[in-house]
Amino acid sequence: MDEAKRARLEAAGFKISTVAEFLGLLPAESALVETRLALSNALKKRRQEKGISQSTLARRMRSSQSRVAKIEAADPTVSLDLMARAFFETGASIQEFAAALGGRDNNELAEA
Repeated sequence: MDEAKRARLEAAGFKISTVAEFLGLLPAESALVETRLALSNALKKRRQEKGISQSTLARRMRSSQSRVAKIEAADPTVSLDLMARAFFETGASIQEFAAALGGRDNNELAEA
């Protein structure tokens, strides 16, 4: 949000905060939400770039198209394991997985 808009809203009595502050999320909860969103967005982008349909990805995973749609929507009923599996089923490497989660490469992960 640009500063002029922020100033107008605050002058009108609105409080500007983050989603985590609004929902009262702990740092670990916020990180988990961000992880799920990053992975689901990266999966959808990668799948589309590779020209893979949701149905095709579902067949590779021995799952359903609707489950892939839920993965890409970061549905809370989908486990992180299944999200990661879907990402790897697109042919992604560990380095690409790490990059999807925040740009850390394999060497940085080994040192962490």
